[in-house]
Amino acid sequence: MNGTATHRTVIVVGSGPTGLLLAGDLATTGVSVALVEKRPRKISNLSRAFGVHARTLEQLDARGLAGELLATGDTITGLRLFRRLSLDLSTLPSRFPFLLITPQYEVERLLERRAREAGVEFAYESEVVGLRQDDEGVDLDVRGANGAVVTRRAAYVVGADGHRSAVREAIGLDFPGVSVIKSLILADVRLAEKPEGVLTVNGRGDAFAMIASFGDGWYRVMGWNRRNEVSDDAPLDLDEVKEITRRALGTDYGMHDARWLSRFHSDERQAPHYRVGRVFLAGDAAHIHSPAGGQGMNTGLQDAANLSWKLAAAVQGRAPQGLLDSYEAERHPVGRAVLRSSGGLVRLARARNPLLRAARALVSAFADMAPPVRRKALGQISGIGYSYPAPRGAHRLTGTRVPDVALEGGRLYEALRGGRFVLITPGTYEGPGVREGWLSVKRWAGDRRTTVLVRPDGYVAWAAESAETARIEEAVARWSLG
Repeated sequence: MNGTATHRTVIVVGSGPTGLLLAGDLATTGVSVALVEKRPRKISNLSRAFGVHARTLEQLDARGLAGELLATGDTITGLRLFRRLSLDLSTLPSRFPFLLITPQYEVERLLERRAREAGVEFAYESEVVGLRQDDEGVDLDVRGANGAVVTRRAAYVVGADGHRSAVREAIGLDFPGVSVIKSLILADVRLAEKPEGVLTVNGRGDAFAMIASFGDGWYRVMGWNRRNEVSDDAPLDLDEVKEITRRALGTDYGMHDARWLSRFHSDERQAPHYRVGRVFLAGDAAHIHSPAGGQGMNTGLQDAANLSWKLAAAVQGRAPQGLLDSYEAERHPVGRAVLRSSGGLVRLARARNPLLRAARALVSAFADMAPPVRRKALGQISGIGYSYPAPRGAHRLTGTRVPDVALEGGRLYEALRGGRFVLITPGTYEGPGVREGWLSVKRWAGDRRTTVLVRPDGYVAWAAESAETARIEEAVARWSLG
């Protein structure tokens, strides 16, 4: 990296899934992006995330990547919690009514390729050691592999650098929270016996275990033993992994040839703010959750999808007042909700107290009986159930996620692949936004009369049951200064 200063550059710190999607989005819209990563260039096969939920697949579809990612794994349509609570993912109102089981490194591989093709500048073995900002930009001090520190100036900086975020520390934000599980084990192993399903999960007594397939003969095992909660640096051997798995699943499937063994602890934390001036936090730098529900990586990718188009509009000089503030306003409550839902699942699963065990049974039984509760749980876990606040008096669709509706000559998530707003209307529109290139106009495939302005992240910006050109122009103007 060099020390060039520019008001049209965004620096993203962290090359995990969140940072890669964000950087790729920005570069695709023509923004100059540098991605700073402390580690050497390498996509690790030791990543913890294994599940890609429906809403994340929709966002990847809007970037032309979902089909390729689906080919890397297997899908499951049902989740079972506490042996009694079953969630039928096949009922999700999505093009992707399932959970894709594929390792995080497959997601990173596709997102890195896209970012490189879009022109993102990568700087590996580069550590953030200082940050200062003013009204015009941010100065980021970066120490390279040779030990030299270079100052790089950008219009904005995004910290997507994980739970030990140097960016978050540099802007003075706390990361309050608690440890939910003190000692989790991870292992990559081969199995003499193949499990029946793609994902095998169960808890029994004081033990919990999960086995997921890499698809190449290797399996990821995650588990915990409440009777042996030790520090992260305590030795771990394959015999302990086998014991936990047998206690939780009834068998260890003939585990052998462990290529990787590790312990870690699971925290529940959230930064009090996602924005401080010209610096933003996303993904694990902003929030970390328990692994229950597999929502961590997915929530971070949704952060990136929400922030990227807003930053692009700001850098290009067409962001209306308050647009950048809406990132925290929309995503902080979602992060808090994920903390509550994933943390609640862990606490119920680990319940020792008879009252808590009774509560778990009641929750399971009630959720199986009450379709609204089950739908809400499905919406939260899959990500498709979240909406964003709408102004008073707005159309009922405003702020809601738009499914992949059929359009003349295609479908919505194909139309979103340019990173533009999409106006779906039964009529015509050739006004502001179209000429400037940030708005695409499409017609419904059927006879629907509603006019909907869809944001680049697939949520409704504005809608009306009938709209003349003047009303559309007014709505479009509210979303751009260009």
